[in-house]
Amino acid sequence: MIKYFWGGLLVISVLIISCGEDKKVESDEYALEQQVEYVPEKDADIQYYNLEKMKKEAKSRFPCDTISVVEFVLTNFPQGTYPLVFDRSVPYEIQKPAVIYYNDKSGAKYVFCVIARSRQGERFIEPKNIIGYDQSYIDLDSTKLGTAFPYLILLECQGEQLTLVWEAPIPSHGGFNRFSIKNWDAKNTMYIENNFHYAQGVGHINYNYFLVDGIRNFPHLMMTYHGIDFKRSIANINNDKYPDFYEYVFLSTDNKLKIIDSVAFVYNPKDSVYESSLGKKFNRPY
Repeated sequence: MIKYFWGGLLVISVLIISCGEDKKVESDEYALEQQVEYVPEKDADIQYYNLEKMKKEAKSRFPCDTISVVEFVLTNFPQGTYPLVFDRSVPYEIQKPAVIYYNDKSGAKYVFCVIARSRQGERFIEPKNIIGYDQSYIDLDSTKLGTAFPYLILLECQGEQLTLVWEAPIPSHGGFNRFSIKNWDAKNTMYIENNFHYAQGVGHINYNYFLVDGIRNFPHLMMTYHGIDFKRSIANINNDKYPDFYEYVFLSTDNKLKIIDSVAFVYNPKDSVYESSLGKKFNRPY
């Protein structure tokens, strides 16, 4: 009789524990569903609240200003898309929006901006998690904080109206530092350098967007980088409108680190690939 009593008590205990675990799982799932990064409506409310606060606190406004750019991104891009800011160069520096204004010779007004999208089906990203040196490690474990897809976008300003000209994906997930307008002197071609920290190699990677066919046409991407034992630099090898590059070979031993060779890569527009001087099978997409 005692045997059956204890057996029954064990079954009841298991059922109670099981029910408790089920309720805990349901509670955890409910709590997860209520987090802002998983609820588009809540995130949108916060973004628009912050936008209205920016408008109220602005001392002066001008057509197509930064606040207008932020509003354009929130209104015209999928939920979970955010404008980025420059990384701090010194502690406690006020971070500036990643926005650059440019007026061409015809008088047209343009705005370059770096934004980041969240991967569909994952939690929304937080811009602070993809900006800065430490955040370049996010490539190793990006899904816990959401996977970010940065883009360089070009907006045209006509009167007080912004319109999207093009958006170019940046092949990185984290470590954004800054971006700037530069000139390729060999062909007098303007390009936009997007600088990303690369903590794994103690260096940086630049995603360069060359405006080889003018500002309104989709840009040409070429990557350069520089670190302890890796380097790639812009070059003009075959003298066409596309930039080429040299990839350097390093000798790395216990007491010596130096460049011992370089390999030339020339862009093949027909196949949309960079081909090596070692042979066509050694190629790079950008």
